[in-house]
Amino acid sequence: MCPSLESDAVPLSPASFSLGWQTELIFIRFDGLVQARPDCLVLRTPDNPLFYWGNCLVLPQPPRDADLAHWLARFEDEVGRHMPQSGHVAIGFDARAPHEPLLSWQAAGFEIFATAQLSAGAAQLRPPSRPLASDFEFQMLDLGRPGRQVEVVDLQCASRPPGFEGDRYREFRLRQMRRYAAMQAAGRGHWFGIRHRASGALVADCGLFHAGRLGRFQFVGTHPDWRRRGLCSALIAATSLHGVERMGLERLVICADPEDVAIGLYERLGYRREGRFWGAQRRPLRDQRPG
Repeated sequence: MCPSLESDAVPLSPASFSLGWQTELIFIRFDGLVQARPDCLVLRTPDNPLFYWGNCLVLPQPPRDADLAHWLARFEDEVGRHMPQSGHVAIGFDARAPHEPLLSWQAAGFEIFATAQLSAGAAQLRPPSRPLASDFEFQMLDLGRPGRQVEVVDLQCASRPPGFEGDRYREFRLRQMRRYAAMQAAGRGHWFGIRHRASGALVADCGLFHAGRLGRFQFVGTHPDWRRRGLCSALIAATSLHGVERMGLERLVICADPEDVAIGLYERLGYRREGRFWGAQRRPLRDQRPG
């Protein structure tokens, strides 16, 4: 039986969702729409229809494998018809125990994946095992400065995830950076980077934005040519310190692929795992061309 949606049912509370989903809402609430339904949260970001997880449904528990048609219809009603440029389907969920395999979803072209959520407070933070070398400089980047957003996107595209078409991925990142620039201008956070002093090249970057005393990292990355030099550790450590000392944050959250080696890096800096949250996404064909 498919989940029912009765007219007198009580809308879900976003606070009941996992830390990962709660901190995702920091960004959607800034320039998008969050609507609580009795069976899910509806997230829409009109300024960036290419953003899968800014235009999605989020469920408080895993969907049943047999309910694929139901959730496809719900997604079309709540998101798809409002965002015709998108072409994707994205349905997130929480799972606090092993859940039923979504075999029908995978057969229909969905990727099912988990994201680890880690957090730390000021007392948990630890310095990196080696300090930032003198030929590099940690900076807070002004995204309102001419050319700065393009510079950051160039770096991000250099480490583009496999399987995403290059031009559309670049456009997606440019739209995201416009959002982050607006959030920075509104006092909601900052973008940070590490620059090579001699060449002036931006070699690593990340964002840290907040709602109240809760902060969430965004898009931690290092240029492939500059990896294995301790730059990511130095970047996270310096940004975390800035967050607690200069931004007054009490809790910092990082979300990452649970199989990524970066998880160990975050843990060495004092971050602790706090479970996982899940996503099921089906990319449109135009996003699947290798670039």
